[in-house]
Amino acid sequence: MPSQTLPAIHPIEERGYTLPEVLVSTEWVAAHLQDPKVRIVECDEDLLLYDTGHLPGAVKLDWVMDLNHSVTRDYVSREEVQRLLRARGISRDTTVVLYGDKNNWWATYAFWVFRLYGIERLRLMDGGRARWIDEGRPLPTEVPKYPAGDLVVGELREREIRAFRDDVLAHLAKQGPLVDVRSPEEFRGERLHMPDYPNEGALRGGHIPGARSIPWARAVDPETHTFRTANELRQIYQVEQGLDPSRETIAYCRIGERSSHTWFVLTYLLGFSRVLNYDGSWTEWGNGVRLPIER
Repeated sequence: MPSQTLPAIHPIEERGYTLPEVLVSTEWVAAHLQDPKVRIVECDEDLLLYDTGHLPGAVKLDWVMDLNHSVTRDYVSREEVQRLLRARGISRDTTVVLYGDKNNWWATYAFWVFRLYGIERLRLMDGGRARWIDEGRPLPTEVPKYPAGDLVVGELREREIRAFRDDVLAHLAKQGPLVDVRSPEEFRGERLHMPDYPNEGALRGGHIPGARSIPWARAVDPETHTFRTANELRQIYQVEQGLDPSRETIAYCRIGERSSHTWFVLTYLLGFSRVLNYDGSWTEWGNGVRLPIER
């Protein structure tokens, strides 16, 4: 059990989100641990964390080996994604609940990649691994095995939620809104990666011209690890930064994982009409010949 009383949180359905059903609480997950129609999937930045303990019945998703092509800077094929998820017991009628460390940073990345392949029955556990631990819930180390599923995965639907370099250049030409979700130090060009990480990834620092600096973690309450209410999120993205929900918006970071978190917030919690994740992000832009940079 937790050693102290946890800060209270608003129920998900009372926070004013556009699509609250995409989130589930730790209480909901605890009540569905034995549900054969629910598969819990852990996706962490720390690839060894799952082995130290995970939600009962949860399967592991390795964002490096499972989602990314081993040679080309792209995602694995439709057939590989289908094989991966079927092997984890995921079928056409399975609800997939994603969670992970770092306030669901990589869990939203997996969510975004799965949406690229048209997978619909997706949920995110609000608060992620940290909230589960704070509540003193069990973290067994046993690795579950499930009968193979029958999920059918579609072809990549890139134009709906993914932006490429040329899309960003066209977006700049029409003065479309860009959201840089990296740390302020990265945005200013002082670092090429977050503080406390190896300073690597690009030859040049700075940001894409005209981008607004809105670090991804501002969307999360640091005490509860859960998403802020819709009113709080509107204050951050719309009132403070002037983003218009009716305009196409592109988010980026260093390799596309932090920006997938912001993509999730703008798309599902605030209901922006069209949000694209530029997963090439700063590792492409900061290394691109003649691509414009501001500092």
